[in-house]
Amino acid sequence: MKTNIVIALMSLISTTAFAQKTNYNLLIGTYTAPGKSEGIYTYNFNSETAEINLKSIAKGVANPSYLAIAPDQKFVYAVNETGNTSTVSAFKYDAKTGVLTFLNKVDSHGAEPCYITVDEKNVMVANYSGGSLAVFSRQADGSLTEATQVIRHTGKSIDPKGRQESAHVHMVKFTPDHKYLIVNDLGEDQIYIYNYNPAGKDNTLTHKSVIKTNAGTGPRHITFSPGGKFAYLAHEFNGSITAFSYSNGNLTKIQEIGTTPKDFNGKIDGADIHVSADGKFLYQTNRGDANSISVFSIQPTGKLNFIETVSTLGKGPRNFTIDPSGKHLLIAHQYTNEVVIFNRNKITGKLTDSGKRIEVGAPVCLVFN
Repeated sequence: MKTNIVIALMSLISTTAFAQKTNYNLLIGTYTAPGKSEGIYTYNFNSETAEINLKSIAKGVANPSYLAIAPDQKFVYAVNETGNTSTVSAFKYDAKTGVLTFLNKVDSHGAEPCYITVDEKNVMVANYSGGSLAVFSRQADGSLTEATQVIRHTGKSIDPKGRQESAHVHMVKFTPDHKYLIVNDLGEDQIYIYNYNPAGKDNTLTHKSVIKTNAGTGPRHITFSPGGKFAYLAHEFNGSITAFSYSNGNLTKIQEIGTTPKDFNGKIDGADIHVSADGKFLYQTNRGDANSISVFSIQPTGKLNFIETVSTLGKGPRNFTIDPSGKHLLIAHQYTNEVVIFNRNKITGKLTDSGKRIEVGAPVCLVFN
């Protein structure tokens, strides 16, 4: 009886402590050239007030446009998007101070790396212009080995704008069951699914299947619902979303839906896509002339119902994120040099301007830890 009481009290204390947590680190990846950014920024973010305070800047890091925090929260990995000389950097991360300490960097094995993901064993990188994905092993001190595996795509598609004359790997993302790696190729209009063996070294990834998306749409980013039952793919060239059901490494299409008004005639550049932690709402951003974010409710079938499209209040919205409390949604604007903070209604999913901004040069990637 006493044991049960102790366990109940410990659970209550843990739950209360979690509920009272309001301060989180927000890491921002940027373009340093050309631009006003000095590197990777770490801020304290208060989830109750949406107030932010700068904690640290990792300076002298070239174009750290995309970031990933290791599962143990002790290391951060960043792409260095510098054309044919592109690299991947490893940092020791002090979550208390926000300080990043450089460990090493290695060749990304492809021009313009644009996405990075990490687990306990490996770091995966998508090389946009190189049309390749690369696997790097993590060493005990958090540093990276040279690439243990590089896979190059060689196809193309029909885009009349000339952006599909070769492969462009745009995202590498683990499936929720962590058995597979999803790889979106914007240049080929294809989704590759690779089997994942964490200790496989030069065979960490092996081909499982490939899915052709609608020709000329440019698959960019994909996100999964909590629990992994559904997946949602954002297309860059027309801003549309494809909904899939997911099971054991297989994606089955269930819906195609647009994100801009039918009478919209401007340029569309689909950017980022995420599902809220409660699995009730999906959000997707468009750049180009739209500079908008669309909100959808997610039905039990996985299909989407449109709620609203609102301005992102800046130009060039790239990555966005929902803070851990679910009360705020933050959007990085590459061309207006600021992060716009929205209040988020957790009941309706709708967004309103909080009036708060983070001024930072060419922000691209937002990551909470």
